[in-house]
Amino acid sequence: MQRVSVELVPRDEATLREALALAQQYQEQIDVINIPDLLRLPLRSWEGAAIAQEQFPQVMPHIRAMDIDLDAELPMKAYLREHNIREVLVIQGDPPQDMSHVVYPTTSTDVIRKFHDEMPEVKVYAGIDQYRSSMAEERYRIRRKVQAGAAGFFTQPFYDLRFLEMYADMLDGLEVYWGVSPVMTQRSQSYWERKNHVVFPRSFEPTLDWSVELTREVMAFADKNDASLYVMPIKTNLAAYLAGIFA
Repeated sequence: MQRVSVELVPRDEATLREALALAQQYQEQIDVINIPDLLRLPLRSWEGAAIAQEQFPQVMPHIRAMDIDLDAELPMKAYLREHNIREVLVIQGDPPQDMSHVVYPTTSTDVIRKFHDEMPEVKVYAGIDQYRSSMAEERYRIRRKVQAGAAGFFTQPFYDLRFLEMYADMLDGLEVYWGVSPVMTQRSQSYWERKNHVVFPRSFEPTLDWSVELTREVMAFADKNDASLYVMPIKTNLAAYLAGIFA
């Protein structure tokens, strides 16, 4: 396997540091810390990444495309360079709940190209949303992102290895981080079904054991295919989940 990336949500500095302390127990297995950019939280992703960098040299903040004004310089450029952050994940981003927050009609492809032009030293990754539309339409988006300068891709979480294998055939030759995320409650399951149109397999159970087993299966797949793993432990017992998948 190439690398294992774990996403940690920067709810505040103290909570992030607690999560990093848990993750540090598995420093030999975890290569990268991903930090999402959530506007409702006090820390921007690049600020959280700088904190994570104190314990994990390789960090990757998420950059919301809709926050970027194409007519201005990248607003986080100086910060990224000051902290020697050399990798980012560009996503489209969700519309802000606070309507006073200014957004732009900027696409992730635009921002990938902008990073390529303004910060060529930064390795830019892009997102894959396998639930957004057809595989053919997603393949077209992927090709455009590669042409814009994307070096690799992070997928949304998979819950069925058969579906993952179909995407693996389509993405052969690309650097891919295969996503997994535990779903621990029926409410969370309903969220994924309604918002992201996920179809869970018949074997699915909203339990820690089921999520750990699936993660280990995807980890084995990534290891066999010299790919990478993207772990998103959202709303779960982080200590128990990490202990389960890295046991």
